[in-house]
Amino acid sequence: MDWTYRPSVSTDAGWMAELRAQVMRPDLERLDRYDDRRVRERFLASFEPRHTRVITCKGRDVGLVAVRPEGQARWIEHFYLQPTEQGRGIGGQVLAEILSATDEHAVHRLNVLQGSPARRLYERHGFVVDQEDPVDVFMVHRRPAGQSAYAGRFT
Repeated sequence: MDWTYRPSVSTDAGWMAELRAQVMRPDLERLDRYDDRRVRERFLASFEPRHTRVITCKGRDVGLVAVRPEGQARWIEHFYLQPTEQGRGIGGQVLAEILSATDEHAVHRLNVLQGSPARRLYERHGFVVDQEDPVDVFMVHRRPAGQSAYAGRFT
């Protein structure tokens, strides 16, 4: 797959908030939690360009991923691809690189909405349920003992 990252900048926030709203809308509506204003505000309130990378494909910005360090944990807080780019393997490749680009003791955490198809992607990459509630599933990934890391593009 022909994709790469670029660093995000503060001016990316607007289109990123729109992409989040577009991608999350079906799941939030299914859970009766969609609020057109709040879905954007929650992203904008937590957006940190230094922890966010823009996913590009063939010279176009097609998504984003934010990985925030918190002690030994790495929180994958935002991971969205344009709907036209989903199902083509980009998300799996990005996730695999994130998981391999950190030290052997790192723990990766994320949350996904109940019933979201994205949960299957995370499970295929070794994430397991840590806890859940009626809206969110909190998942964790620990690198298997003895598996080494490499210096990937997401460091």
